[in-house]
Amino acid sequence: MKKVLVIGYVWPEPNSSAAGRHMLSILRLFKKQGWQLEFASPAQPTEHMTDLSAEGISSKSIVLNCDSFDQYISEMQPDIVMFDRFMMEEQFAWRVEKNCPSALKILDTEDLQCLRHARHQALKASREMSQSDLFSDLAKREIAAILRCDISLIISAYEMELLIDTFKLDPKLLLHLPFMVELDKIKKPTLSFEKRQHFLMIGNFRHAPNWDAVLHMQKIWPLIKQQLPAAECHIYGSYPPPKATALNNAETGFLIKGWAESALAVIEKARVCLAPIRFGAGIKGKLLEAMIMQTPSVTTTVGSEGMHNDEAWPGIVTDEIDEFAQAAVKLYSNQELWLGAQENAGILLALQYDAEKLAGKLIDKILSTEENLQQHRLNNFTGAMLKHHSMMSTKYMSQWIAEKNKK
Repeated sequence: MKKVLVIGYVWPEPNSSAAGRHMLSILRLFKKQGWQLEFASPAQPTEHMTDLSAEGISSKSIVLNCDSFDQYISEMQPDIVMFDRFMMEEQFAWRVEKNCPSALKILDTEDLQCLRHARHQALKASREMSQSDLFSDLAKREIAAILRCDISLIISAYEMELLIDTFKLDPKLLLHLPFMVELDKIKKPTLSFEKRQHFLMIGNFRHAPNWDAVLHMQKIWPLIKQQLPAAECHIYGSYPPPKATALNNAETGFLIKGWAESALAVIEKARVCLAPIRFGAGIKGKLLEAMIMQTPSVTTTVGSEGMHNDEAWPGIVTDEIDEFAQAAVKLYSNQELWLGAQENAGILLALQYDAEKLAGKLIDKILSTEENLQQHRLNNFTGAMLKHHSMMSTKYMSQWIAEKNKK
């Protein structure tokens, strides 16, 4: 039985974020292989974290910059270690390397944070993203973490291309793994056009692109409301701050609903999902869940990025405020267009997000890399170079903090 250790940046919250749902789907896949699985994190427990014990997964609280992790990992001797986001690789990978060097190291990037950061910087300056935005210190850290690992899971097709074509990474170090949807468990049929009403936005308020989208929606909503006076915009998301709840306005129908017990349930009741996302990275869980519940969507180029290739989008994609409002009204009012978008959703899910196919790809990649691990690492000279002592600033900083804390 393989031993697998997953080191999480946060405890999984599948009802709060797409990242939490994606992580849980990977954990369940590993359990399905009969592997012994433990999830460890330095994060504080939260009210919305999933019950890992109910999934048959053990858990462990670990500490940053502390030698106690060395004893823990040395005793455990996992066969596979997966890091949730590059910051966890920076913190713990050198300790894994020291205590169990033969363990396969996987990085689950979730999305490229350097890309999200670069776009945010450009947006704040009201300009296009430049090469200097992208090739930031954050990018150097994130790409270095990818190179130090044996496999990195990349959620977006766009980011796969960016890593290979722009950052010149070896494709053998990467695996394109979008969200895994169990197609046979999708609810069919969902609510009809006539039984649905209102618009919906959904997303964790702590995620900067989601909060920006809510603020941007304030400019778009009056244009929609003018043509559809009875319509409302229901905005759901975990951890709404006071600045978000202050935007609630019953008179204009701009309603901050906050936490949703079931994202899929509220998405199904809406006639159209709105996602005016102006910056970000990865792929958008809210838009995938809209497809699952057959709720057509209006989003931006960034919103739909990496989620489809030549397949038609299940709704409308546009970046201009006026066009976005017109698209929302059109999709909300035109049943024929709405039904066509639903059909597109089913096609896209089957072609891009089939859990059975994606799970097979992931397990095959892990097993084949394990089988040829020594040669795989020899071929990755840049990764080996980044593990050299002269490049290990994170390691020495962590050791310094650990010694300082002892005093």
